[in-house]
Amino acid sequence: MAILVLGGVKSGKSRYAARRAEHARRLSGAPITLVATARALDEEMTRRIARHRDDRPAHWQTLELPDDLPASTRALSARGHIVVVDCLTLWLTDLLMQGLDDETIGNCVAQLGRVLEGAETPVILVSNETSLGIIPPDPLSRRFCDLAGQMHQRLAEVCTEVVWVAAGLPLWLKGDEHDHT
Repeated sequence: MAILVLGGVKSGKSRYAARRAEHARRLSGAPITLVATARALDEEMTRRIARHRDDRPAHWQTLELPDDLPASTRALSARGHIVVVDCLTLWLTDLLMQGLDDETIGNCVAQLGRVLEGAETPVILVSNETSLGIIPPDPLSRRFCDLAGQMHQRLAEVCTEVVWVAAGLPLWLKGDEHDHT
C-alpha cells in the first residue's frame, strides 16, 4: 500500500501522515522509519527540521538525506518497516540542485514509482502542492512546478490512496477513507 499525502505549506499533511503510520503500526506491529529529505541550508530551515524532529515519536527511526530515495525506500520496506517520506518536493529540490536534467529527474520519479508498486509494507509519501497560485516569474521556479506536478501525477497513478490535506483535514482524492485515522 502506498499513500500520497498532498497539501500546502503548514496544511497538516505531515501530522496526518504520522497518524496514518501509527495506525499501520498498531495493526501490524512493524517499526516506522521516516526518510527525511530536507537539507539544513540556512538557519530557518535548521529550525524547521528541528521542530519536525521534536514532533516525531521517540520510537520512530529516522534516515536523513538518503542519497538514493528509491533504493532506501525499497530496502526499508523489504526489511518490514513502515516508511514515511517527508517530503517529495524537498527531494525534487535536491535533484534540481544537483543539476540533473528533466529526463534524469523523471527517471528517478519513475524508479520510485516502481518501488511503490512492489512495496511490501505501507509507504506514506508527503509532498507540497505548489501549483495552485500564479505562474512563477522565473524559469527555475516554473521548471520546479512543472516537475512537481508531473511527479505527483506519476506517483498518484501507482498509489493506493491519494489524500489532500487542508486545515488539518483529509480529503480523499483516490482510495477509501473508511477505517483510517
